[in-house]
Amino acid sequence: MADFSQNGWVTTLHNFKTRSTEDLEADLNLFSGYRPMELILPSLYSELEGSALKHIVEQISQVTYLNHVVIGLDRADRDQYEHAFSFFKNLRQSFSMLWNDSPRLTSIHNELEDKGLAPQEMGKGRNVWYSIGYVHARAKAEAVALHDCDIVTYDRELLARLFYPVANPHYQFEFCKGFYARVTDDKMNGRACRLLVTPLLLALEQVLGSCEYIRFMQSFRYPLAG
Repeated sequence: MADFSQNGWVTTLHNFKTRSTEDLEADLNLFSGYRPMELILPSLYSELEGSALKHIVEQISQVTYLNHVVIGLDRADRDQYEHAFSFFKNLRQSFSMLWNDSPRLTSIHNELEDKGLAPQEMGKGRNVWYSIGYVHARAKAEAVALHDCDIVTYDRELLARLFYPVANPHYQFEFCKGFYARVTDDKMNGRACRLLVTPLLLALEQVLGSCEYIRFMQSFRYPLAG
């Protein structure tokens, strides 16, 4: 039996397949006129060498409601940066690229670090942190989405469903996180969530007592996804 229940404080928007991708995109094109949308793509240079990112770029290029794309590029030297910039020119949307290993961004990072404001750990979180800062500095987006660059099953429907709840002015959602069921080929995946995160949150609740943040985290179907 399909699970359509709501759990806790986080609304779960199920995909009932009652509207096509084209139908959702028609609405998003309308919303984009007064609620500009931007997409953040945090990417390692190595992901340009795989097959997933090329397909993702092809799918995004079919989208007409996006105002701008911000690409955060990690672990790239100058030649690799120039190749990546050329690679993303296949996007039909305007885009900006943050070369996080560049001398200029390294200098900015060092300045923020001296003030105790820079993220300490290398990785996707740091990439996204700077990309979001750039989006704020542009001050042209009313709705912002981000997703990985290694999704081999990517379809532009994913992007439409990620944007729709926060871009639709008739809704009051301020944040939307995607997830997918961890059941494939008669196999149940999602072990980290089922065997670590869920028991950990239950244990924290037992030790610390009732806590709004713990209840909030328990309300997500897959806290580690999205």
